[in-house]
Amino acid sequence: MSSIAVPGAFAPRRAWLTDLPVLLVAVVWGASYLAAKEITTARTVIAVLVLRFAIVLPVLVTAGWRSLRALSAAQWRGAGLLGLILSGIFLLETYGVVHTSATNAGLIISLTMIFTPLAEAAVTRTRPSRAFLGAAALSVLGVVLLTQGGGFTSPSLGDLLMLLAALARTVHVLAMSRVKAVQGADALSLTTVQLGAAVAVFAVLATGADATPWQTAADFGPREWAGLLFLSAFCTLFAFFVQMWAVRRTSPSRVSLLLGTEPLWAALAGIALGGERLGALGLLGGALVLGGTAWGRRSAG
Repeated sequence: MSSIAVPGAFAPRRAWLTDLPVLLVAVVWGASYLAAKEITTARTVIAVLVLRFAIVLPVLVTAGWRSLRALSAAQWRGAGLLGLILSGIFLLETYGVVHTSATNAGLIISLTMIFTPLAEAAVTRTRPSRAFLGAAALSVLGVVLLTQGGGFTSPSLGDLLMLLAALARTVHVLAMSRVKAVQGADALSLTTVQLGAAVAVFAVLATGADATPWQTAADFGPREWAGLLFLSAFCTLFAFFVQMWAVRRTSPSRVSLLLGTEPLWAALAGIALGGERLGALGLLGGALVLGGTAWGRRSAG
């Protein structure tokens, strides 16, 4: 009996050794909206994006040099195309969080978990289940209430940009599953090429921007540099390598479930650290978004 009981007793502990780093990724991703909001203005969005990803790109290139050299020309083109979409996502998200609260940003972007299965159903011409459609309706109602926390007014520019970012994330996910050239590519090299393409887009845009990356870096104080390094080291490098490590040790669905808590951490960071307030309608809306996306994830699975 003891020889059977002992392995079972340690299984939950071993599972949590894998789950905890993935949960930490969700936490830092949730906090990233507040961090980006604290160090970015509408004038410095592009400069901050250049700095954020230029810091981590050499590390990724060094770590994946062999796999990068093994990519075919078609894989480079496919990954580059995905990188262009990724640059649009980061632009929408960063401009969005500048013009709305970190709480709203994190909750609205979670609609990607609803939009993606709906878009896939449209592409494959399959009808989603009634449960999933109910979850989608609940989530949309939640976003409406969330953006009306101070009374029924038009959604802010930032709210609309975050909604577009959620749609862009959906396009990115669908493209990754349908661009045949990248389906057999190594995850590290694929991510590196995508980020490289995104940095190239940001660098081109920065040439005509009011604030250059170098001017922005020179104007940063210790607080801004700490926020930038948090976004680069934790929200990009740490997050990517933990995902690569975790999917080899647990199921993708378990990783997805843990990462799905990101909007909860975004709301907690915005309220506890950013001093944001939602009001009664906003709190109800946030709860509906969290409930709807969780229900939708289960229904889609």
